[in-house]
This record gives sequence, structure tokens and C-alpha cells, in this order.
Amino acid sequence: MSMSAAGISGFAAYLPPHRVQLEDWCRWTGDQWSKIETVVGHSFRIRGANENAYTMAATAVLRLIERYGVDPAAIGFLGFGTESSTDNSAGAVIIKGMVNAALQSRNAPEISRECEVPEFKHACLGGVYALKSATRYVATDGSDRVAVVVCADIAEYARASSGEPTQGAGAVAMLVEPNARLLSVGLGQSGSASAYRGADFRKPFTRFMGQTPGEFGQPRDFPVFNGKYSTTCYVDEVLAAARHLFARATSRPSELLRSMKATFLHRPYQRMAETGLAFTFLLALALGDGEDLAELAQYAHGADVDPDDLAAELVAAPDVHALVAAGAPGTELYPLSTRTVRHLRETPQFAALSTSYGHERMREVGNLYTASLPAWMAAGIEQAALAVDTEDAGQILAIGYGSGDAAELIPMTLADGWRQAATRIGFAEALAGSNDLDEAGYIALHEGSQGAEVGSSPGVFYIDALGTNTEGFNDLGIEYYRYHSS
Repeated sequence: MSMSAAGISGFAAYLPPHRVQLEDWCRWTGDQWSKIETVVGHSFRIRGANENAYTMAATAVLRLIERYGVDPAAIGFLGFGTESSTDNSAGAVIIKGMVNAALQSRNAPEISRECEVPEFKHACLGGVYALKSATRYVATDGSDRVAVVVCADIAEYARASSGEPTQGAGAVAMLVEPNARLLSVGLGQSGSASAYRGADFRKPFTRFMGQTPGEFGQPRDFPVFNGKYSTTCYVDEVLAAARHLFARATSRPSELLRSMKATFLHRPYQRMAETGLAFTFLLALALGDGEDLAELAQYAHGADVDPDDLAAELVAAPDVHALVAAGAPGTELYPLSTRTVRHLRETPQFAALSTSYGHERMREVGNLYTASLPAWMAAGIEQAALAVDTEDAGQILAIGYGSGDAAELIPMTLADGWRQAATRIGFAEALAGSNDLDEAGYIALHEGSQGAEVGSSPGVFYIDALGTNTEGFNDLGIEYYRYHSS
């Protein structure tokens, strides 16, 4: 039996109803559908014209409270992970305000006045940092309270850019308790890494200069990114965090990975998650014993790569940022590993490592930035709870990554009776009720012109109006929100 410890007791999700089918998108753009389907997925969600990260987060938090019967007055920590917030002062308190207004309209208890309301920003890793902080909170001074972590983001890219098919939007909230009912979070065994990467994937404020706000004031948040260099950063930082994890482990790295019931990764798109898992496994073999090195040699020979050179490359820890100073950010730092990963992905051994739970559902949502990892966890654990062959005990591994550059690998243990908490997640319901956009509708929403709004469905928060600078009262640009209760 697993021991109860601080961690996750529940998930709840919100996905905007507006959906772009990638097969349709390929017809509009001339891209190759067979390649997009394999590398990226099937579709992505796009936020409504009157939605932002705060409204999506508030909807997910209220759903979490409802689904798990949370006493709002017991919430002592509300952490918000995002890279799409649009206020440089307030953060999670905006979400608290919306949720409390909805609770007040029901004559229900509100979230405590004593609740902490931090916002965490580090690209796609902000939500993981929020989860770690919430877990520490309920394990220490908040042991008589509960915490809520919500991750909400809007991934949008310029049209005709390489990132366009990897867009997405949505929010996932997590209930964190001193005695986890779903997953205890193994912070003492986790692996961390961070390094500055310069122009990996950034969002400098100069992008907003000269923009003309639309009706609901939402700026176009297209990132500055360099595809090949960003991929190298992802791989290198995940490997660095994996080395830390493996150094703290009491078992062989390969045994640790194989013992996991599931491994969930940040997935900006499907192929990137596969690559991250494959590189992590190859590193585990390179750091292992003679049996592991023999297995590594098999994969190396299958890719026509020298095994010793491959092992040396995997453990080398190169200076990635030096590529920028050298004017060669597109240089391949892991050429042998990349070739071997291509071969490994086609083997039964890799299929056994890969997590099928939640996989197909994640191909429908696109990139959710901070919400990407918790969304896959929610979708996968919900599906696993319904599978008759799923074991009741065991561990999962969560691999988070944030551009710029940082990574976290956290083992989590399934709590006793986890299935009961998992059946309340409702991720399949969050996927339902989608509205497939045609090309004109997609372009209108993407460009911020008059487009589809939300608010017609019950249980959703949305922007109702924007403030202006009037005589005697300045609320210029401040959003006023509304909740559709019925």
C-alpha cells in the first residue's frame, strides 16, 4: 500500500469551445496533413474573443471546487502558473475575485481572505513551480488548509510560421492537500535544472508596441522563437534535470524509468514529447551498468552510430548558449543521439516506455504551455482509472520544461483509492461541445478582429467590458468579468 503524503487530490479542466481541425488547416495552408498528423496531432483550441488566461483559469478553479466538494474557505493558497497573463501587477487575485463573485451569487462560502495569491512565470514550467510551492505549503505552514494550483495559457503563433499548427488554449486546476487522494508529489526525489538561453523562446514587451487593441483589449502574444535552437534547449535541459534525478535515485536509472506506470511530459506537440522521453531513456542507459551499456550499443548499432561516442555525447553537458555567441544557433549538439532516437522510436522497447493513457485526447487540444503537462496527466489518469487492467499502486513520472531555460522531473506515487478521485476529473467532458471553425472564423479570432465570443454556455467566465480613463476615475484597460451561471 502507498503511504499518504502531500500532493494532488484532483484535477479539473477548461478548454475553449472554438476548435481548428488540423486537416482543415492543412487544406487552407497547403501543408502536408500526413506529416502534421504524425508530428503535431489532430486539432487545437483557440480562445474566444472575450477570453483570456484569467477567465479560463477561473472557470477551471470553479469546476475543481464543484467536482471535489472543496470548501472555499479552506483554500489558503491559490497559485497561478501562466505565461499569458496581461496584467503586470495583479495575478492570481484576479482569478480569486472572479470565483468569489460566482460563489457569492450562489450564497456559497468564498475563498478565504487569508489566501495567498502568487503568480508563477517561467514559460511552460510556471505551473510546475506553482505545484511545487503548493506542495511545500500544505506540508508546512498550510498543513491545516488546502491549496489550488491553476495553469492557464494561450499559445498563439504568427500565421505561416512553423509554430502555427502547434497553437492551443486552455486551463487545468489542481487540488493540493496534505494527504493526497490522487498523487503524492516526491519533491525529495525530483530533478531540477536551469540555464539562461538568450533567444530561445521569449516574449519581450516590444512586441506589443504599436498594436491596436481589439474590443476586449487582448494583445497578439506571438513569441520570438528559433525552432532548431529551441529544440536543442529542450533536449539539453531535460537531460540536465534527468541527471539530477538519477543521481538522487536509489535504483539504476533505467530501472527507475521502466518502473513507472506512466511518464507524462510537457508536449508543445506530440513529437517533442516523444523526443524528450527517448533522450531521457538513452541517458539512463549511458549512466547505467554493463547491461545498460550493452542495450545502448544495440540502439547505437541500429542507427549506425558508435556506442562509445553516443554515450560520451549524452553525458557531455555542452554549453548551449555559446552557440548564440558563436553565431551558430542552428548547430546540432546531439547529432548521434538524434539519429539513435529516430531508431529507438521504432522499437518495441520504446513503445513499452511510452504512455498511451490520455495520448489521443492530447492530440485534440494543441499546446497549452503551462497547462500542457497537467492536462496530459489529467487526461491520462482519468482514462487509466476506467481501465480494468490498471494496477492500483505504483509511480508516475512528470517531466516539465520551460523555455528560457528550465526543467523539472518529479516522481509521483498513486495514493490509496486514487481511482475514486480520478473519476471526478471530467477531462472528457471538457473536450466535448466543440465548435469547428472555418477558415474565415479562424482568421478573425487569430487576428483579434470581430470574432466568436464565449459566454453562451453555462459555467464559463468571460470578459464583459473594458475600463476607460474617465474624469475622476481611471480604470483604463481594466477588464470587468461576468459569469454565465445559467
